[in-house]
Amino acid sequence: MADLLPDDDAADSAGLVARGRDGDNAEPLSVSDLAQALKRTVEDRFGFVRLRGELSGVKRAASGHLYACLKDEGAVIDAVMWRISMARLAFVPEDGLEVIASGKITTYPGRSKYQIVIERLELAGEGALLALLEKTKARLAAEGLFDSANKRALPFLPRTIGVVTSPTGAVIRDILHRLADRFPSRVIVWPVQVQGAGAAEQVAGAVRGFSALPEGHADRPDLLIVARGGGSIEDLWSFNEEIVVRAIAASTIPVISAVGHETDTTLADHAADRRAPTPTAAAEMAVPVRADIIAALADFAHRKRRCALAPVDLGRERLAARADRLPSADALLQPQAQKLDDLGERLRRALEGRAAAGRERLGALRLGRAVLERAHRDAERKLAGMRLSPALLQRPLAERRDRLASLARLAGQLHPDRPLARGYVRVTGAGGTSITTRAAGAAEERLRLHFTDGMLDVVPGTAPRPRPRPSGPAPWQEDLFGA
Repeated sequence: MADLLPDDDAADSAGLVARGRDGDNAEPLSVSDLAQALKRTVEDRFGFVRLRGELSGVKRAASGHLYACLKDEGAVIDAVMWRISMARLAFVPEDGLEVIASGKITTYPGRSKYQIVIERLELAGEGALLALLEKTKARLAAEGLFDSANKRALPFLPRTIGVVTSPTGAVIRDILHRLADRFPSRVIVWPVQVQGAGAAEQVAGAVRGFSALPEGHADRPDLLIVARGGGSIEDLWSFNEEIVVRAIAASTIPVISAVGHETDTTLADHAADRRAPTPTAAAEMAVPVRADIIAALADFAHRKRRCALAPVDLGRERLAARADRLPSADALLQPQAQKLDDLGERLRRALEGRAAAGRERLGALRLGRAVLERAHRDAERKLAGMRLSPALLQRPLAERRDRLASLARLAGQLHPDRPLARGYVRVTGAGGTSITTRAAGAAEERLRLHFTDGMLDVVPGTAPRPRPRPSGPAPWQEDLFGA
C-alpha cells in the first residue's frame, strides 16, 4: 500500500491551483504571445520566398482581396493577395493554373495557420499560359462570342476609320501610310497602352468609347481597327483578356483585329468581325484602291454609254436597210405626175369646148326692140298678178303700237317729276343731275328746285326773301340747308 501512495512532488503537481516550482522562474505564455512569437520567427526565417504550385479554391472577396491555396502533390498552403497587388496582376487567377507566387510567409493567429502573402503572381511558363488561354477561349466560345453568325460585313468605303493602338509605335505609321496609298481617309486614333498592366482596360475602354458615340456624330467611325505589332505571347496577352474580348464582341461598329504578325493569334482575333495578319493588311481590308475604283467607274461609264448607244446604232442600221428597200421619190410620184398631166390636158380641152359653145350661143342670140318689149310685158303681167293683203301690214303695226304704249306708261310712272304732284320737290344741280344728299347739295353753287308747276333757282347757304308765314301747323323754312 505504501508504494501506491504519491510522494510529495506528485501531490504538488496534482494540485488544483498552479504554483511555481522551485528553481523555475519561467512565466507561462499567453496564446497571443505564442502566436506573435511564432509569427516573428516564421517571418524572420522566411522573409521572401517563391513558390511554385497549382491554384485551388480561388475566391475574390468583396474588398478586392484574393484568397486561394497553392498545392502540389504532397502539401497545401493558404495564400492571400491584397487588393493593391491584385491591381498589378496581368491575368485573372483561376483554379488549376500552375503559377509561381512571390511573397513572404506569415501566420494567421486567428486560425493557427501559416500562409503566404503573395506580392507577385506569374504563370509557371508558356505551357501554363497556353492552358489558361485555351480555357478562357473555350469558356467564351461557349457563350457564343466567337460565332460566325455574329460577324458583320465591313463597309465598302468608310468615311471615318477609328484606330485603337499606341500612338508612338510603327503600327500607326504603317496604317496611315497604307491608307494614304490606297484611299486617303479620315482617321481618328484613340491612343492606348498595348502591353503591360492596365493595357487591357485601356483597349477595352477605347473600343467601348468609339461604340458609345451616337449615330450621326461627326467623330463616330464607320470601322474600327484594333492593332498592335508582333511580340511574344506575354507581350500580346492584353488582347487575350476577357475584358477586351467582350468589348470587341459587343461593339456596334465593325472591328478588324490586327494584333501581332501572321502567325500570332489572340482571342481578340476570334471576337472581331475580321482578322488581319498584320496592321498593314488591316489597312488594305479597310479601304479599296482608289485608282481601281476610278478605273471601274470609267469602265462602267463606257459600258453604260455602249449600252445606251447600242439600240441607236441597231435602229440606224435597220432604218438604213428599210430605206434601201423603199422606192425613190421619183418612182412614187411618177404615176401621179402623169395623171396630173392627163387631167390638165382634159381641163384645157373642156374649157376650150365650153368657151366655143358659149361663143356659139352668144352669136346665135339676137337682142332687138321686140325682144325687150316682150320681156317688159311679161314682167308687168307677173307684177299685176301679185296681190298684197292689208292684214300683212296691219298686224305688225298693231303689235308695235301696243308695245310702245306699254313703254310710255312705264316711263310715265318712273319719271322723276311724277311725285311732284304729291308735294315733293326734286333738286338738281347746274348740270341737271339730281341731288340726293346734303353733301352733294352743299358742293353746288346753285340749285334748281322742281315743283309741279315750275322751277325755282336757289343758292345754298342763303336765306330766301321774307315771305308771309303760311297758315298751318308746319313751320316756315328759313334756310333750305341751314341748321
